[in-house]
Amino acid sequence: MSRLPEGSGLIALDGFVGATLRYGVDVLAGDVTGVGTFVVNVIGSFALGVLVTQAADRQTQLFVGTGLLSSFTTYSTFASDVVVLGTTMGSVYIAASYGVGLAAAAAGLAVGRRL
Repeated sequence: MSRLPEGSGLIALDGFVGATLRYGVDVLAGDVTGVGTFVVNVIGSFALGVLVTQAADRQTQLFVGTGLLSSFTTYSTFASDVVVLGTTMGSVYIAASYGVGLAAAAAGLAVGRRL
């Protein structure tokens, strides 16, 4: 990965794009706690699986994975949503998020290997 300023700039730009896309998904999801976060984390898991298998080089993996996908997905909002949902629904949300997220990552890897 480039240690030059342009490398940082590209990661920052990718981060801006990822955060903006995440915000758009949250807006589309409405006021239902956890829905937007769940959607972006599942999509991000799938995309990361494809990226790992399809990226032409390590630098692309770092820029897209570190810049775009890390700002598109969110663990901190996920944790906050769990607290807001309470013990029972928060536990269901955790199980669903991890289960579907892992399945999405596996699907992304499978699709990426076939491309």
